[in-house]
Amino acid sequence: MGFVVISGYTSSTKSPFTCATCKTVAHYDSLVQRGSLKEDVQQRGILQQLAQLQETLKNYCNSIYLKTPRLNSKDDNTKLQRDKDPSLRNTECGVSPEKEEPSAPPPPPPRGFYIYGDVGTGKTMLMDMFYSHVENGRKKRVHFNGFMLDIHKRIHRRKQSLPNRRLGKMFTYDPISPVAMEISNEACLLCFDEFQVTDIADAMILKQLFETLFKTGVVVVATSNRPPDDLYKNGLQRDTFLPFIDVLKERCHTLCLDSGMDYRRMDKPAAGKLYYLTTEPDAEAFMDALFDELALRQRSATGPRVLTVQGRNVTLEKTCGSIADCTFNELCGAPRGASDYLEMAQVFDTVFIRHVPMLTLTLKDQARRFITLIDNFYDNKVRVVLLAAAPLDRLFVHSRGEDERDRQLLDDLGLSGAAGERLSLFTADEEIFAFQRTVSRLTEMQTEMYWVQGDRSNGKRHANT
Repeated sequence: MGFVVISGYTSSTKSPFTCATCKTVAHYDSLVQRGSLKEDVQQRGILQQLAQLQETLKNYCNSIYLKTPRLNSKDDNTKLQRDKDPSLRNTECGVSPEKEEPSAPPPPPPRGFYIYGDVGTGKTMLMDMFYSHVENGRKKRVHFNGFMLDIHKRIHRRKQSLPNRRLGKMFTYDPISPVAMEISNEACLLCFDEFQVTDIADAMILKQLFETLFKTGVVVVATSNRPPDDLYKNGLQRDTFLPFIDVLKERCHTLCLDSGMDYRRMDKPAAGKLYYLTTEPDAEAFMDALFDELALRQRSATGPRVLTVQGRNVTLEKTCGSIADCTFNELCGAPRGASDYLEMAQVFDTVFIRHVPMLTLTLKDQARRFITLIDNFYDNKVRVVLLAAAPLDRLFVHSRGEDERDRQLLDDLGLSGAAGERLSLFTADEEIFAFQRTVSRLTEMQTEMYWVQGDRSNGKRHANT
């Protein structure tokens, strides 16, 4: 595998293979030697490239891009004219006023990385290893779903702060660039796990949002199961989304990690039986006993718990301290979103999910929520115990069948059946693709290592930032 040369900001002319770079790769090598990881040439090659970026970011600050003068502004032109006045020039650092040259434009910011590949190949692990070794306090690591939730909250907050419009007075306000500037002032490195676009509301704002982030010097490192050209594939109004893909490929090196191995499915010590079938005798009784055993360690009584999410109340009927015992319908039958599941992940370290049905085309909404639920739980190391109608690898069933709501929506949009078949909104293609990730993650979530990592009973807390 050849190396991608990282262009842009550099703080020195040192070779990219520095001690810090070697330290990161040496950490990976030590995990391989101890048997914690399986040797993977592709993984190591990508980590070496990430380690070069890590060294570049050590002394990196994007403030120079936040303060670049706007030459088309009358005030800025006046300021530049004033700066040309010898009596007003800065003479610090021994620079003679007569010899002062106009400041050169800043160098282009470093390019980030977009790492894609099949499920379980180690993309998130490599990004987290890179992130943990970056010696820069202005960094942030988030799940992409959580990031977009935060963006929409900030947009809503800015719109709410606008003065009331007067009768007959019309004005427009675009909050996307100001929100991007807020992010740029908070972080110069953003690491995104599971970069995916399935929501038209997200798709329509990404180009402007990321153009501003990149112009203000924010470096992006992201993982995804899809190559850039397949993002928002077959989505509504995808033509307006395509320019974002060009922006993303321009500012991020694209790397494919596809060793053909799903490491989450490799034999690892199990944490005990955590996945039950409804057809198994006494399955519910076994789950009841496990809940009671875990509840003994809590300092709370068993009862309902009300969570407040963005002003809404989400009630879970059976909880005990950091444990929740829920039904699938309770979690995914109602119109819930990533913000609800993220709040649950902050409050609970163990969630029982009972009566998970076989997920067919007629349950697309519930399937999407279940995928989002597991994404948020996995990212926050929440432990799950499931009671399902089918084994994990047969839980999602792709059977072609028409949904009355889909037919009605196609009619309302004036689309023919052929046009509808090409839109992911009316197919299960996106769910099938995402559910492969869900199955892989649920497999890892049943291992002893994951179960131990998710234990918060001794004050331990999983954090992504």
